[in-house]
Amino acid sequence: MLNPLEQFLVKPIISFTVFSHTISFTNSTLAFFATYIIILLLTKIACRNSSLIPNKIQACGEAFFLLIDNMLISTAGKQSQKFFTLIFSLFMFILVSNSIGMIPFGFTTTSHIFVTFTLAIFVFITITIVGFIKNGFSYFSLLLPKGTPIFLAPLIILIELFAYLARPVSLSIRLAANMTAGHVVLKVLATFVVLSGLLGVMPFILLTILTGFEIFISILQAYIFSVLTCAYLSDALNLH
Repeated sequence: MLNPLEQFLVKPIISFTVFSHTISFTNSTLAFFATYIIILLLTKIACRNSSLIPNKIQACGEAFFLLIDNMLISTAGKQSQKFFTLIFSLFMFILVSNSIGMIPFGFTTTSHIFVTFTLAIFVFITITIVGFIKNGFSYFSLLLPKGTPIFLAPLIILIELFAYLARPVSLSIRLAANMTAGHVVLKVLATFVVLSGLLGVMPFILLTILTGFEIFISILQAYIFSVLTCAYLSDALNLH
């Protein structure tokens, strides 16, 4: 597999026919199932035998919980804590999906714009509904910042409306593009190391460093997606 983009192809693992329709269990489907199972196992392990004085595994789990909780409170206020489950689920799904893509022959679901856009549009619709439930038609005040001159109001409203509708697009493209670019670079370097033999010592060192950096980027992208979701939630709850 010398083509660095081939790793992103959705390929059938098992196919069968039902009423003249072919149904396939693909590498993408397998990655989704693996993500779901890993999240369940991590949550189960972190919460098992919990005590007042946490062990290392429990402490690690609590660190993730506190990370999301502090993120919510600092970004959207205490009233946003009711949305903890949503933000934590998004963070864990993206983090685990990104991590699976780092495993050899693993499939990176978050490199596909369809997946990231589905997540982003879900966040967009949910937060918009929350905004209207919380504020009614006053939610439209987001489109016109306070102190805007009257003669500029139509232009500002148009710009703010475009920016608001572009949120799911920017969220999805940012995540998919970063995951795709990072994995392509890793694949190119890995192929160079294999083909160069003994001459690949320096590329191998570079590949190792870049792999560590890509792991950091995988965590960072999950965090950024969650932070931006919290920021949009803050707009819906606090109208700013």
